[in-house]
Amino acid sequence: MEKASTQFTDTERREILKQYRRLLASLKPQLQRGDRKLIRLAFEIAFDAHRHMRRKSGEPYILHPLSVAQIVANDIGLGTIGVICALLHDTVEDTEVTLEDIEREFGKPVAEIIEGLTKISVIFDTHGYIQAENIRKIMLSLAKDVRVILIKLADRLHNMRTMESMPRQKQIKISSETMYLYVPLAHRLGLYEIKSELEDLAMKYSEPKIYNEIEKKIAESKTEREEFINEFIKPIREKLHAQGIHYHIYGRLKSVYSIWRKMREQGIPFDEVYDKFAIRIIVKSDAKKEKSDCWRVYAIITEIYRPNPERLRDWISTPKANGYEALHTTVMSHDGKWVEVQIRSERMNEIAEKGYAAHFRYKEKDKQFADTAVEEWLRRIREVLENPETNTLDFIDEFKMNLFDEEIYVFTPKGELKIMPGKSSVLDFAYEIHTDIGTHCIGAKVNHKIEPISYQLQNGDQVEILTSKKQKPSDDWLQYAITAKAKSVIKDVLKSERRRIMEIGKKALEGIFREKKVAFNTHNLNKVLEFFKIPNVNDFYYSVGVGNFKLSDIDHFTRVDDNIVVKEQARHTENIELAIKNKLVSNSNLWVFGEGASTPDYNLAQCCKPIPGDDVFGFINKNKEVEIHRNNCPKAINAIAKYGYDIVRTKWTKQHQIAFLTGLKLTGIDDVGVMQKISNVISGELKVNMQSISIDTHDGIFTGIIKVYVKDTVHLDELMDRLRALDGILSVNRFEEEQVEA
Repeated sequence: MEKASTQFTDTERREILKQYRRLLASLKPQLQRGDRKLIRLAFEIAFDAHRHMRRKSGEPYILHPLSVAQIVANDIGLGTIGVICALLHDTVEDTEVTLEDIEREFGKPVAEIIEGLTKISVIFDTHGYIQAENIRKIMLSLAKDVRVILIKLADRLHNMRTMESMPRQKQIKISSETMYLYVPLAHRLGLYEIKSELEDLAMKYSEPKIYNEIEKKIAESKTEREEFINEFIKPIREKLHAQGIHYHIYGRLKSVYSIWRKMREQGIPFDEVYDKFAIRIIVKSDAKKEKSDCWRVYAIITEIYRPNPERLRDWISTPKANGYEALHTTVMSHDGKWVEVQIRSERMNEIAEKGYAAHFRYKEKDKQFADTAVEEWLRRIREVLENPETNTLDFIDEFKMNLFDEEIYVFTPKGELKIMPGKSSVLDFAYEIHTDIGTHCIGAKVNHKIEPISYQLQNGDQVEILTSKKQKPSDDWLQYAITAKAKSVIKDVLKSERRRIMEIGKKALEGIFREKKVAFNTHNLNKVLEFFKIPNVNDFYYSVGVGNFKLSDIDHFTRVDDNIVVKEQARHTENIELAIKNKLVSNSNLWVFGEGASTPDYNLAQCCKPIPGDDVFGFINKNKEVEIHRNNCPKAINAIAKYGYDIVRTKWTKQHQIAFLTGLKLTGIDDVGVMQKISNVISGELKVNMQSISIDTHDGIFTGIIKVYVKDTVHLDELMDRLRALDGILSVNRFEEEQVEA
């Protein structure tokens, strides 16, 4: 906006007065006593506050709030308070008018809406990056009073309509903002006409060439299209009239943007987009008969034209989340073209055009009028944003992702209705009921059948959550949850658990350093981090806490005063192994040793304690015995260097080893991939041989009997502990044992 260098011309004054009178005329049917006076006061305050301001186009700035007020009244359907706020929406931000002034003249509700509008600025900075906190402000304002965002949408629509005078770069920036946030918000709030116009205007400035081409083709096909529509609706009119049904019927052209989107998605030219328009039938009917009347119209249409059964959309029985109700069907015309037909009552049509605002108005008239899922959605936004731990960018990603999602209707065991975002899982539903129930959820009975936490709920499901005190969230849960509430709580629990494990690890590490009589300080910690290539000390504490670092690992270091240094031998482990391998290659003798082998006397070195399966070598000591060492044993290389005895290649002979066959009984949730996890632990991680495995499932719970070979009870306990730690495992018990010879 710019400061006006002159007062308004007579023409401008007449235009301002004309727009003001048009606003009052559109409001006349709903004005209560005193409303006209308040609207006039709001107009006078706005007129005075903006009297020296002009827009980039040069027109008086006051025409902008007047236009926004008309959109609020006519296209959205807000009442007196909404119109007053629209007239005043820029006063606090751009003029000397204060919130205190507004509250004094119009009361607290108006002042709070203006405050919400003032906080909302832009969502992208000058470099095109998302302004996360500004989006958070928008969401907070939206959750507090939905009229804030309804007025903001009207403001954005008028700005988009009048962008011709703006620089090209600003046009692109504002169009990007519009597509990023305001279009999906309009969709969510049921403002389909506004959403469609915003999409078209954004495309007009971001893709002007394509927009103009499609608009030109639409204009060229207008006559042909109108002739087709008239022929199509002619028999429908006759039948509806004969049945005594009162209605409006007309053809509605799809938007440029929606046609372009179909061209892109389907990879087809303009001429091959078959549903460029829809036939809309508005039935005049009272509230008690409107649903049956809509179905009567549907029956009449499908008698005339063959319907596509896969294209029937019944949003009368189950309205959309934003309150949208209608019947949509696609039928084949007599000349072989598919045509979409939309059937609504007058009430449904008003809600379809004015979205949540119309629903709110009907609710005010009838207290029994059902809450929409929009209110449930707003409640969830408030709940998440009230959590101080909520990460703004994470929330925005999830919020943006869910804006276009439809809702599903799910029931508790007692029949209580819960409205959830589409694609919600059992886990999302558990967190929706209560945080503790979500945290301890192990699955659910969905329609009396047990399903895992990852199960995706469907419309009409009845869900009974199953819990276990032993259950707790894991990283995998973030893949199963889609709601912002569930993800937020899971992340909080995981962070808390990680902090707890880090604290355990830190105390354990202090004990390890104390045992080795080494100072627990930053210098020594950094030495260990550098050696093990751990990025930071918190990751190190966590690694110690989960048992990945033990007392023996400190043997890589030696103590000098209070400090530790890496042992020279540890630095050159790879060189040692390479030296041994090179020596072995040059020696072609192969000594086979072990039980049943005819070899000279040998002994297994105590320094590295080789066991069957290790890569080993031998060298002949001064007593003419062969000492068997592991290939990476540093002590052996020192002995070789000192005494120069010959190295020999060695190999374990096959020998009898005693193993124990025992049985394990496991129970758990029958989830996808659970057997793979069990197998990975037994065969992959612990390298335990299995003799047999059998699985039985019932009502979503599996029982498994697994027979495995183990060396001893320590080995068995380790295996059982690892299995118990797996997600979805409810119990692991030993049930039989027998000794076998391998």
